[in-house]
Amino acid sequence: MDMPVNVPVDDPNADTEWNDILRAHKIIPEKPPSPTPIIQEALFSAQQRAHENRLEDKDLSELHDLEDEEDDTFLEKYRQQRLAELSTLQKTSIHGQVYGIQKPDYARDVTEASSRYWVLVHLASSLGTNVESRILTELWRAMARKYGDIKFCEMRADLCIEGYPERNTPTILVYKEGNIRKQIVTLAELNGPKTSVADLEKMLLDLGAIKDNDVRMKRRDSEEIVGHQNGKSADVEEDDEDDWD
Repeated sequence: MDMPVNVPVDDPNADTEWNDILRAHKIIPEKPPSPTPIIQEALFSAQQRAHENRLEDKDLSELHDLEDEEDDTFLEKYRQQRLAELSTLQKTSIHGQVYGIQKPDYARDVTEASSRYWVLVHLASSLGTNVESRILTELWRAMARKYGDIKFCEMRADLCIEGYPERNTPTILVYKEGNIRKQIVTLAELNGPKTSVADLEKMLLDLGAIKDNDVRMKRRDSEEIVGHQNGKSADVEEDDEDDWD
């Protein structure tokens, strides 16, 4: 009766002549393919894509600064792309202000309007002492100027919903296609009294209301500073001022 023979194998994955003989006789399995070429190819592809897309987040002024470093044809392609993006934004930026709304018009001005564009509503405090509501009012104005393709509205919460708790203000309602896509009660979910335009932009990014390559995301100008710091702010549309008396 043949007895099994234990063949000494130090390392079955080693590239040795002895292991080649053992593999040829199927005593040890074939050596698995090395992952190195696959990893190297993936890294090379990632580096190549990063290089090809290196100008994706550059605005027109930044592209101008790269004239001495980049190929003219390559730069011109991105210039035309940015100009096309700006042209589209100019055509769709039909708002640019905060709309004061009244309860009878809510369905038309908010719910129905959201079938055409994103609509954000700030249910504001009726008390001048509510710091978060005052901050959001100023941020709303900055956001409305910056993102004119989105409709920003504001209404006193107690005039919108009878008995709405003051402690729940400010409340943000985000509408699209006739539905509430997001509701934020007070600014605690964002950054509290330190909430900034960047925090609101992140919210819009997460919802898909703006894209991560939106050229407006790069603007960090004085319009984004809370209005009471520089004494300048746009007014809520005048025809609804009576709502705030």
